[in-house]
Order: sequence, then structure tokens, then C-alpha cells
Amino acid sequence: MKKGAPVVAAIAAAVMSGGCGRQGQTGSGEAPAYAVTTLVSQPSELKRTYSATIRGKQDVEIRPNVSGFITKLYVDEGARVSKGQRLFEIDPVPYEAAVKVAEANENVARAAVGTARLTVDNKRELHRRNIIGDFDLQTAENALASAEAQLAQAEAQLVNARNNLSYTQVKSPSDGVIGQLPFRLGALVSPSMTVPMTTVSDISEMYVYFSMNEKQLLELIREGGTVRNMLASMPEVQLQLIDGTMYEHPGRIETIGGVIDPATGTVSMRATFPNRERLLRSGGAGTVLIPYHIEESIVVPQNATYDIQNKTFIYVLDSANTVSARQIDIYPLDNGKDYIVTGGVQAGDRIVTEGVATLKNGMTIKPEER
Repeated sequence: MKKGAPVVAAIAAAVMSGGCGRQGQTGSGEAPAYAVTTLVSQPSELKRTYSATIRGKQDVEIRPNVSGFITKLYVDEGARVSKGQRLFEIDPVPYEAAVKVAEANENVARAAVGTARLTVDNKRELHRRNIIGDFDLQTAENALASAEAQLAQAEAQLVNARNNLSYTQVKSPSDGVIGQLPFRLGALVSPSMTVPMTTVSDISEMYVYFSMNEKQLLELIREGGTVRNMLASMPEVQLQLIDGTMYEHPGRIETIGGVIDPATGTVSMRATFPNRERLLRSGGAGTVLIPYHIEESIVVPQNATYDIQNKTFIYVLDSANTVSARQIDIYPLDNGKDYIVTGGVQAGDRIVTEGVATLKNGMTIKPEER
């Protein structure tokens, strides 16, 4: 060994011993810096999301009441229609002929009633003079009753024939938007067909259906006391469309299904949204967002926490800036960035908000308030 080797070894040993300071200190002997924040109590609002389907306020399937060929088509798919507006015409010729036959039959029956009534009047006068007996009078009265019954039948047939003729003009039962048109000019339609001629959707308001599990529903009902009170106190809800944008107008939850689906453990709920711009369409999909307001809460950022065996922990500082791990209880609903803490810490506690993966119990740090 050279003469200077012991001196170099001694210097290296001194450097290494100087670098091994107290746990949590840097190589210069200073405690490492970590971002910390002081917890405060504050109001919070979270949103719970539910997948939803969108339906028109009223979707009416248009089906023919009579059979025949479509001779006129007054609308096209997607057209807006008003109540009573004509949609289709079914060939009216055979039904016009049926009306004429029914009118003729009614006239014949009415004339027969008139003749029978004259006969009865005559028979009554003869009976009063004892020229004819009771049998002849009764026979004439029975003939009048039979003629009147035949007239009533002819009148009913005429009404039915006129109704059938009116059914050849297929009209919209409500305001709405025309759906698909599977049958067009020349198509043969009948009341027995399974496919409707079209669908008229009333989309002035939209019904948005979603499902809530039984536990969530019970929580809401207990808060409101009754279902009616719960619905009255529910805040306005929002609708996120399939493209991720938020629908402009808020809606309200109006109904709760009376039966819990045993297969899924959920109950159907319906929210109503205005649709003045006709942006929403029946059959669409979206997400309902229900806000939940908490008046007094402690909020911690999620990156200030870590999980061990399904338990959530944070690091809390004492007055000497020494950190210690503490388990916290969190609200089951969050916004993806923060947790609402329901137990384990309180307002005024200081917690580490960044770099928690590098911390250990008992470390002393240099807090940087943020």
C-alpha cells in the first residue's frame, strides 16, 4: 500500500458517516420538504352518475284500422306533425261504396218504419171501432217494432261504414316527430300486421329512465321521510349526452318505480327534461347526474391518500413536523379528484398532500403550506 492510502480511506469513512443522519433528512442534514395543507370544514357538492335511456314523452305506434293499399303519403321521416294532421291515405274507394250501400239500406229501413207506423195507426183506429180484433193490432205493432229494429241496425251499419271511410285518412294522434316509414305508396296494410306504419314521438318533453339500487333508494327515502317528500326535495338533475357534453336544461325526477327488479336489485326512476330545441331524440342514451350537497365536510385530495387492504390512509403532521399514518373513513361518493372524509381527521389537522409514497412513519419533514 502506498503511503497516502490510509489518509484517503479515513476521508471516505468520514464522508459516509456524515451522510448517515436522522431518518427523513437529506444528505446535507436538512429535513426533506413536502407540500402540506391544513384541513378546513367546508360545504361540498358531489354528483352520482347513472346510465340512462331517453324516451319521448309519448311514443305512439300508428296502425291502420282498415285494410287497403296506401294511395297517398303526406309526411316523411323526421317531419314534425301536429295533432290531427294527415299522415297516410288508404284507398278509400271500397269504403266510399260501402257508405253508399249503408245509406241506401238505411233509407229502405226508414221507409219500412214509416209504412209500418201508418199500418199501426190504421189498425188502432179499426180496433177502436171493433172492426178488427187484438190479434191484427198486435201483429201490426210487432211489424213496426221489427222495422224499427232493422232501421237501428241499418243506422249502425252506416255509422260503421262512415267510420271505416274516415279511417282511410290516417291522422296523427298528437304533436310529435315522425319515425321510420316501413310502408310507402302502394304497400298493402291491415289491422293485423305486426309492424306499425310509423311512430309519432312527442318530444316536447323527454322522459329519461335510469335505475338506482335498493340501498341508495332507502337512503334517499329515509332522508326525505316519504317518497313524496323525497321527490319534492330532490335537486334538479343534469343529463350528460352520449358525446360527453352536458345538456343545457336541467331536469327533475318525477317518478319512482314500485317494484324492485329481483335480478338486478334496482328500481326504475324517471326524470323529465324540457326539449324546446328538439335536441334530444327518443331512443337515445346518456348519463343522469344527481348532485348531493354536504353542508359541513372535510375534503382531502385523493393523491394525498394511499390504500392498504381496502383501507385508506393519510399522513398527518404533529407540532414537531413528524408524520404519522392515520386511517380515514371516506364518503362512498367522490368527484374523481377529492375524497370527503367522514372520520379519522378533523378541521385544523395538517396533512401531506404530495409524495406520500416516499414517506414513512416517524419521518420529520419540512412542511411547505399550499
